[in-house]
Amino acid sequence: MSTQDENKTLADYNFLEPATQSDPYDFYEKAHNECPVYEIPGMGIYMVTKYDDLRQVLKDTEAFSSDNSRGAGASMQASGVMAQYHQGLAERGWSHVSTLQRTDPPIHSRYRKLLDRVFTGKRVRGMVDYIDGVAHELIDNFIDKGSCDFIDDFAMPMPGIIIAEQLGLDRKDVKTFKQWADAMLAGSGMPMDEKQMRATLEIELEAQHFLAEVFEERRKNPTDDLMSGLVHAHGDDEEPLTMHELQNLMHQLITGCYETTQSAIAHGMWLLVRQPELQDMLRNEQEKMKKFIEESQRWESPVQGLARTTTREIELNGTTIPANSPVIVRYGAANRDAEMFECPHKFEIDRKNAGAHMAFGSGAHFCVGAMLARQEMASSFTALLNRMDDIKLAQPLADLVHEPSMFFLPIKHMHLVFNKR
Repeated sequence: MSTQDENKTLADYNFLEPATQSDPYDFYEKAHNECPVYEIPGMGIYMVTKYDDLRQVLKDTEAFSSDNSRGAGASMQASGVMAQYHQGLAERGWSHVSTLQRTDPPIHSRYRKLLDRVFTGKRVRGMVDYIDGVAHELIDNFIDKGSCDFIDDFAMPMPGIIIAEQLGLDRKDVKTFKQWADAMLAGSGMPMDEKQMRATLEIELEAQHFLAEVFEERRKNPTDDLMSGLVHAHGDDEEPLTMHELQNLMHQLITGCYETTQSAIAHGMWLLVRQPELQDMLRNEQEKMKKFIEESQRWESPVQGLARTTTREIELNGTTIPANSPVIVRYGAANRDAEMFECPHKFEIDRKNAGAHMAFGSGAHFCVGAMLARQEMASSFTALLNRMDDIKLAQPLADLVHEPSMFFLPIKHMHLVFNKR
């Protein structure tokens, strides 16, 4: 932290400014020291930043609900352009209903059980050679040029192709699926104007109707892909998922597998560029790849935060949060908590407790795709480092490295140059 930043107080920061969202770590440190449960001025949104406080919130699903159809979350969805958006989905597609991430136990347990039946560790372990192959195929497309647009050429299509094909879809349409993911996430990022809302609505409706046709086909003709697994995941004594539920689960799988893993791969590469000594270390000591992945997830978490709603008035770390208040559990801040991680702003590949990070969440809502994401990162960086040397930025990144977002850290562009090994 610079001397100038040391002289700032929390009141000098505006979390809604793109500059703070793109580089939030000084803000997080101020919040840790001055107001660990921070109310964003004028919004009535409470941000939880300390590691132990996040653990408490994530464990107490009765007081801190994941159901965004209640309280202030419902009010925001029912007003302005978002009300028009949801009306458009209801009239021409399928309304958003609460499943998985947006429900609490015991309802959440039903959806989680169904996902766990098809998103198994055995499935991921059986995919390793396939995931390695996707990484090498993507590298084949640019390795002889000595340069690439890393986001478009690798970080985006790597998880995109894998989730598309696991869902039984065609990899050639990966950019279309990425557009769907961006549209599905748009309402949870920054506010949209009416023009943006209408364009986003059309894209999500296109996705919904495409997916509905695939689901109906899988009902009639089962296959071994994930979409068929979701359609047929119920037991003899259970009701099958409705089309509304299937659409919402796909909404979460597509957005999670695209945005978060893309961001994790992009930030891992940015780290390797900024600390080039890590490139040779990982080539020579490949057994440290797992440590690199865990510490990189702690250092710059792809999901910086997610929303909860209080079901009653509750006191947390000296702050009273009213009932029906939106709360953001800030994983990125918890992962830089000095009381949990020594020298938290320093990347330490041999950090002993790096695996305690919250990049994949915690508790009942721990990311169902965490094992797949870790394997995608391991396969990606192993292939990239084995085939590329002296990896550098071809041009400086933008002054604001990340697109503005309340919850994520999406890198805009990253052009690289390298030598072929």
